[in-house]
Amino acid sequence: MRNFENFACVDWSGARIERPPGIAVATIGSDGPPALLNPSPRWSREDVKNWLLRLADNKVNILVGFDLSTALPFRDCGCYFPEWTESPKDARSLWRLVDGLSRNDPWMSVGNFLQHPEAQRHFRHGRDNVGDLFTGGIGRLRRVEQHQRDTGQANSASCFNLVGAAQVGKSSLTGMRLLHQLEGTIPVWPFDPVPDSGPVIVEIYTTIAALAAGLPRGRSKVRDRDGLEKALGKLDVPSPARLDRYDDHRTDAMITAAWMKQASRDPRLWAPPELTSEIAQKEGWTFGVF
Repeated sequence: MRNFENFACVDWSGARIERPPGIAVATIGSDGPPALLNPSPRWSREDVKNWLLRLADNKVNILVGFDLSTALPFRDCGCYFPEWTESPKDARSLWRLVDGLSRNDPWMSVGNFLQHPEAQRHFRHGRDNVGDLFTGGIGRLRRVEQHQRDTGQANSASCFNLVGAAQVGKSSLTGMRLLHQLEGTIPVWPFDPVPDSGPVIVEIYTTIAALAAGLPRGRSKVRDRDGLEKALGKLDVPSPARLDRYDDHRTDAMITAAWMKQASRDPRLWAPPELTSEIAQKEGWTFGVF
């Protein structure tokens, strides 16, 4: 386990536009309140990549959490894409496949990957557009997602579902493009060992942070100053100056960055019992789930 000096949460988005309003980035240091990083006019995914590369160049001692799934389910079927002969063997190969098939899509979007004749078979694309290998119900889950549900720590959705407000598939797939394009410049836990210095990326789930901050299950979104102050107070973190706007993307990022500062010191979260070496390389894990 390592001591980090700085923490950041990226509330990510899979929207197929250059600058999605759903991207928010908050940071917090060893003391003081969390702060939003606000580029003008808004974050693009390319902006986030360039910010991460600067962190790597400057060897900043920071833990960066991304609100997305860093891989697809593998363990349940023994592969990511049953019946596809080119189904990748591990998460890094999956990132490479998604990025490669999407190389002509702008803004790190993934339209061409999802339209590939083999890939599209595995996803629920719309109410009346369901791939023949989509498993039905909520869809396939990674081990960490099933474990979250079994233990009541969270209520994760399947990345193979691309429908509805709670879907996380598109944001996760665009995130895989980002991870591949970083080309190993920043270690990603648990796929990589945690180094002694420099930035590290982890997958997080903002609902876990919200529950730790005292927000009620099922009503974990904060959209006003009072709710943000109460949540940060529960985490023993001072509130920032008044924001010009309160939305759940910004507050999710700020609350989660504050929670990461606290959670990073818990050794259990770096070595959860369910995290085997195979799962670490093929499916990854959500930091905070034990």
